[in-house]
Amino acid sequence: QVQVVESGGGLIQAGGSLNLSCTTSGLTFDDVAMGWFRQTPGKEREGVSLITWDSSRKYYADSVKGRFIISRDNAKSTVYLQMNDLKPEDTAVYYCAVDTLYGGSLFLPEAYTYWGRGTQVTVSS
Repeated sequence: QVQVVESGGGLIQAGGSLNLSCTTSGLTFDDVAMGWFRQTPGKEREGVSLITWDSSRKYYADSVKGRFIISRDNAKSTVYLQMNDLKPEDTAVYYCAVDTLYGGSLFLPEAYTYWGRGTQVTVSS
């Protein structure tokens, strides 16, 4: 059974940093691309960042480019999202997701097979 578990969210002041972690089990982690998405009430889930299985390609949404850094440790079956210079508009539930089919070539929620339950990030002004 595949499990995806996020951690590291919390309440932080604008300008601060958080490091989200996502640990998986039940799958061959170094076979899959991984993505981070976020969602606020009343809005669609949006892609934040993705990383291919070998870390050769990383993608960032324009809204986080230059502030967020995605990385992974295949030995630990874990993907990270280092979030710096956080802004109130970054407030959302952040989800980690597993792409078992597209190798990171299709960065849409429907392309991802397994999801975590999310971790809340709240940035105060």
